[in-house]
Amino acid sequence: MSMKENIEAIRMQIDSHAKKSGRSASDITLIAVSKTRTAEEIEQVISLGITDIGENKAQELLNKVDQVVLPARWHMIGHLQRNKVRQIIDKVYMIHSVDSFRLAAEIDKRARAAGLTMRILIQVNAAGEENKSGVAPEDARGLIEQILEECEHICIKGLMHMAPLAEDPEHVRHYFTEVKALYDELSHIKHPRLDFSVLSMGMSGDFGVAIEEGASAVRIGTALFGNRDYQ
Repeated sequence: MSMKENIEAIRMQIDSHAKKSGRSASDITLIAVSKTRTAEEIEQVISLGITDIGENKAQELLNKVDQVVLPARWHMIGHLQRNKVRQIIDKVYMIHSVDSFRLAAEIDKRARAAGLTMRILIQVNAAGEENKSGVAPEDARGLIEQILEECEHICIKGLMHMAPLAEDPEHVRHYFTEVKALYDELSHIKHPRLDFSVLSMGMSGDFGVAIEEGASAVRIGTALFGNRDYQ
């Protein structure tokens, strides 16, 4: 299938699953995960109407921001090292992967120096997987409250979650349900720099279930671009 056909198929699935959760496709942001993809492929995606682009690595993001001419909103969705924050702070629309106060403090410092307020998501590791970043669900409130108290150049927009890989997405549905419940609970915190409007969860293999459980942003790479060639 062509990229255009892939996008049409994904959009149809998003619409179908959104309706099951009482929403429409317009309520869901499709983020194209461009890991290992070329600038030409990214520009093709943008030209087909997907202007939110997600990158996993800071250096790869920086390279592509310089190469891609068409306007896009860049999202940092992978683990972010504190020593890379300065390089990307004025390049990204949102950082999805904040899971510690030390990282948030560095983002705040660099955002202040750049004269901006950075949108972030708190990454939650609901499954407790040791090989994945993310704060434990029970620690999310404390982290959010500390960031709101001490980081004046950060706006917390919601949560991000990455479920364990599973052949059957039904096997990980309960993680999405848990994170949505946490999202709803934390959204009641009243603060001018907390504006819960983004629940980023769901990838190529499980985005349908994630949408049904409340995701408002899905991060899709393989289903959009095709299988990656890591060579």
